[in-house]
Amino acid sequence: MLQTDSISNAYTEAGEGEVVVKHFQPTPAQIVSWLPKTATEAQKDSAIQKYIRPREIRWSERPDTLHLPGQPVGRSVLDVSLPQYYKESFFSDKDYFHPEITGGRQGVAGDPMPYTIAGDNMMSSILLVCFMATMISISRSQTFIIRQIKSFFFVQRGNTTEVTETSAEVRFQLLLVVEACLLLAVLFLSYLMEEGNTTYTVSQFRFIEILTGVFAGYHLSKYILYRMVNWVFFNEKNIQQWNTAYLFLEATQGVFLLPLVFVQSFFNFPIGYAAIYFVIVLVLFKLLMFYKQQQIFFPQNGRLLQNILYFCTLELVPVSLIWNILGIISEYLEIIF
Repeated sequence: MLQTDSISNAYTEAGEGEVVVKHFQPTPAQIVSWLPKTATEAQKDSAIQKYIRPREIRWSERPDTLHLPGQPVGRSVLDVSLPQYYKESFFSDKDYFHPEITGGRQGVAGDPMPYTIAGDNMMSSILLVCFMATMISISRSQTFIIRQIKSFFFVQRGNTTEVTETSAEVRFQLLLVVEACLLLAVLFLSYLMEEGNTTYTVSQFRFIEILTGVFAGYHLSKYILYRMVNWVFFNEKNIQQWNTAYLFLEATQGVFLLPLVFVQSFFNFPIGYAAIYFVIVLVLFKLLMFYKQQQIFFPQNGRLLQNILYFCTLELVPVSLIWNILGIISEYLEIIF
């Protein structure tokens, strides 16, 4: 006769003149079924921990007999004296035979996500660093900026005391010029991605590095060209005035490009409106350069034509050259399928 209670892990079996008690291990489902339906999860967990006892695992100590009958026991692959052809098999170099090696893709590959500046952690970090560096620099150089704006529209006479720039102010402007090169590179890459050219022989980050170097070389070449031409035709005081105004304009241009790059990169600003904003900024600063050249180098009446030739040679021609150079670089690095 088999006798059990409602919640027990033993039962009694009546034999001939004796009672044998045998223990069994109930399953969690059985233990939960013994409890009332209103039992909480904590009560179910306590009941399971009470009636389920982990047992000691006893591993078999018998020798492995899985070999061909009548043949000797196989040798371990850890044996250093074992020949190499014993260790290798058809599946030795397969990914599925080695779980630690990443296997191939299963199924059909989907379309990869297009590259975006916002999705690139490195570029996003660089742009954020540029933004913070610009804000900190501007906040600490307010006096210098106000002084430069006032002196930009003021014609210095022969007896006017000229306020020179400190080394910190020059470094601050050079930092903004380098930042402007990076922002121009990001804008040009955004323009190429909008045109559908997104596959290149180098990564997008390396492509931005190349473009930044090209724009830096463009600004350096223009500065050297200005120095050579001005040294031939103008005096040292006018050259110093122009160098100060030119560096300030190039640095300020980078500050005006910073919000455009941010809204275009992180908020999907339409590339058409971005191009309009960029053209307005470019034309505005070129007009300011033309005005400052006329003010410093050609103040006499009737010399407007000379200023136009000077401006076209040193400003408009380099712009057209850098645009063609960028087109050649993008075509050279683009992968054509």
